[in-house]
Amino acid sequence: MPQPNHAMALPVPDADTLDDDLKTYFAKCQDKLGLVPNVLRSYASRPEKLRTFIKLYNELMLGDSGLSKLEREMIAVVVSSANHCYYCLAAHGQAVRKLSGDPQLGEMLVMNYRVAPLPPRQRAMLDFAWKLTETPHLMGESDRRALRDAGFGDADIFDIADVAGFYNMSNRVASAVDMMPNPEYHQMDR
Repeated sequence: MPQPNHAMALPVPDADTLDDDLKTYFAKCQDKLGLVPNVLRSYASRPEKLRTFIKLYNELMLGDSGLSKLEREMIAVVVSSANHCYYCLAAHGQAVRKLSGDPQLGEMLVMNYRVAPLPPRQRAMLDFAWKLTETPHLMGESDRRALRDAGFGDADIFDIADVAGFYNMSNRVASAVDMMPNPEYHQMDR
């Protein structure tokens, strides 16, 4: 049985009604990805929030960092697993499959990252992101020390926390408005 056929449960504007800068961005997504992610279509109902979302996403996920693009996507999946965010699990699970070339890794991270055979660096990173998501009030110096012991510097620790925080926020918005992933994600990079 297919998932619900909507970008989100609230009205989504037609792309033709968007400002030119957003139309151009949507066209770039279509050209590069073969689709316009439903998260962008959903945020288009609030154009200034969409612009802010795009800028923050691009900085966090594509900007300079000691974390690889794959590691940032891994954080997105593990946070989304803890939050049971269907949208982000489908979308970022696909990104993990693509970047790693390993469809099993994407599935392990979606279901239970602890079963994945990860190097100590990535295990520490994901343990930190999971704890920050599940029990943020328990975070302390020992958690940061575990990251340092795994080879992360202070800027990396900030980036791990920033990416995890962004996906905690995004997961909550996606759940609140019943955001659905583009169906294409389910077939990609398998």
